[in-house]
Amino acid sequence: MEYFENRELSWLKFNKRVLEEAYDTNNPLLERLSFSAIYQSNLDEFFMVRVGSITDDEKTDKNKKDSKTGMNPSQQLDAIFTAVRRLQPSVEETYRKTMGELSSYGFEHVNFDTATKEERTFLELYFKREIKPFISGLVVNNSLPFPFLKNKELYAVVQLNAKKGVSIGIIPINHEHSERVIPLGAGGKRFILEEEVVLHFAHLMFKGYKVLDRAVIRVTRNADIMVSGKGSDFRDRMEELVAKRKKLAPVRLEISDDFSREALDYICKKLKIKNVRVFTSRIPLDLSYLFSLQELSDDEKLHYSALSSRKPAVLADNRSVFAQVKSKDIMLSYPFESMNLSFIRLLQECAVDPKVTSIKITLYRLARGSKVIDALCTAAENGKEVLVMIELRARFDEANNIEWSKVLQKAGVKVIYGPNNYKAHSKLLLITRKSTNGNFDYLTQVGTGNYNEKTSALYTDIMILTADRKIAEDAEKVFNCLQNGTFVEETNKLLVAPLCLRNKILAMMDEQIEISRNGGQGYIGAKVNALCDKTIMNKLIEASQAGVKIELVVRGICCLVPNIDGYTENITVRSIVGRFLEHSRIYIFGNEKKEQKIYIGSADYMSRNTIRRVEVAVPVEDEKIKKRLWDMFKVLMSDNVKARIMMSDGTYLHVVRKENEESVNSQEIFYKEAYQRLEDKQNRQEQMRINREKGAVKRNTRKKITDRKKPKNS
Repeated sequence: MEYFENRELSWLKFNKRVLEEAYDTNNPLLERLSFSAIYQSNLDEFFMVRVGSITDDEKTDKNKKDSKTGMNPSQQLDAIFTAVRRLQPSVEETYRKTMGELSSYGFEHVNFDTATKEERTFLELYFKREIKPFISGLVVNNSLPFPFLKNKELYAVVQLNAKKGVSIGIIPINHEHSERVIPLGAGGKRFILEEEVVLHFAHLMFKGYKVLDRAVIRVTRNADIMVSGKGSDFRDRMEELVAKRKKLAPVRLEISDDFSREALDYICKKLKIKNVRVFTSRIPLDLSYLFSLQELSDDEKLHYSALSSRKPAVLADNRSVFAQVKSKDIMLSYPFESMNLSFIRLLQECAVDPKVTSIKITLYRLARGSKVIDALCTAAENGKEVLVMIELRARFDEANNIEWSKVLQKAGVKVIYGPNNYKAHSKLLLITRKSTNGNFDYLTQVGTGNYNEKTSALYTDIMILTADRKIAEDAEKVFNCLQNGTFVEETNKLLVAPLCLRNKILAMMDEQIEISRNGGQGYIGAKVNALCDKTIMNKLIEASQAGVKIELVVRGICCLVPNIDGYTENITVRSIVGRFLEHSRIYIFGNEKKEQKIYIGSADYMSRNTIRRVEVAVPVEDEKIKKRLWDMFKVLMSDNVKARIMMSDGTYLHVVRKENEESVNSQEIFYKEAYQRLEDKQNRQEQMRINREKGAVKRNTRKKITDRKKPKNS
């Protein structure tokens, strides 16, 4: 259908928007390099997960159709590979152009053609002393076995002369004993990569052979694993599966340059991979090293201007966070406000508060040196009931979460895992505290992002903290169901997937449809990371046909095409890709202040979130917070710096700023607002201090006058 787009192709368009940031001249040069690395990292994960999954479908159910476009697995793979190849020239040109512009700041990626004679002499000595002792060359032919090539690892391959058949030499590039970026001068800004050195001197690893051709290769393996079930052995099975994933089938082979067709065909045959899955790149195959270049220069022109998360103005220093939430709902917004000075502070206070009796939390992704884990362990060691639902199936964080689960259990925390076949992706916290009158108070926190101090400085996220008892009752239901392996079937206020989130969202959309059909102004707004739930998309089409105004901010995948006459003409889709990764989810129904409903939560508008995961969204009932979120959404819709608009043909175009129109960079505005809120608070506090001092002076003066007027004792 013309108003639906394939999920995978939509994601590739998102990654193209990331690549656009790599050649956006408004971004500082070193930041542009980082976007090149992000583009490649995103693509790696896409091949491991999505291409891996579709490859499995191609083998097991080749007639399976994509529900939006009717494409079968083979057709999807062909379209994916074509789209990726079309982008590759831009990837290479962007890298070379940025490195070229950085040369005026002393940066130079050297090769053996551009290295000086002295540098070539140094590199030969460096190879013999620092690299060669720690690597080995393996000869492969029809008489000798082909080695296992690790996922995303670099290998130097050479074609060797052979009397019969094909003979290949393979050298693993080992970074354990040497650095990948080899400095040649200018404080490390002039450099060469280790794989280039190994490849150049590869002939020294194969004495008695003549090297006919050489290249660097990199294999990407399928990583689409899923384990079901619960029980005491669940963690053990997860550990086995994580180890197994390292050995799954290849889905892509990258090669550094033109290489002998005969030798390449031989490698493909041994890897059991078709030639259509071979991708040539004339820049480094692994761009992750580009992040390290950031540290080599402190020139302000090469970096984003320094921004630091602010202390949340809404929180006072002289009262516990729990006490402040008891007085009113609180909203926190990251990275503009500090997680350490808000949420982590809350956990640390509650861990040592003798009146706090229990802490229950869901964990999905955590920082390496997690302060969240430290606080939870402290709470358990202080005799509190601590329940942690940790999702061991969080993709690529499985090993990290497995280790954290062991740490938590050792500290006395009760650890549970997600329900059978359903990941628990919710960001939910429930704290119980005994009050002075013997009753219990509750604090519930619902967020859009992980409890991760590192990503809280890089991703835009929101959390709501409330003392609402009905919300606490709903949160308690969620934790009870997580323990029992069941699902919440009805709630007071929270939206809880998989059984009572999508149906309630659809019902609120129906309300807006009814308003429009009765002559009113229906409105639906949403900020999500992805939109591909067909049931929700069909409802949005119905709403558009009824005249409801629909404004969507969708960072990544969007399978609904706007501005199609008769279907989606009342729908606007924007994508914002900028310095910080847009991650918050906001659902808005209605634009009239009294009737407007706003929720924030962990679920995107994807069926995997709405009906196949445990997700939680919370209503925003505090009028000040509701206004703040509405104002934020309007700023997002006004962004004319980092926003792109999706057109009716599925392409994305940068918002064109009108003549004399002020630039609106939503992320920068939210940072400025966080700064301003804190400054206003400090000014108010300073004015109060001045007023107190003036009051004290006046009282002192009156007292002196009164004392002078009193008759002296005779």
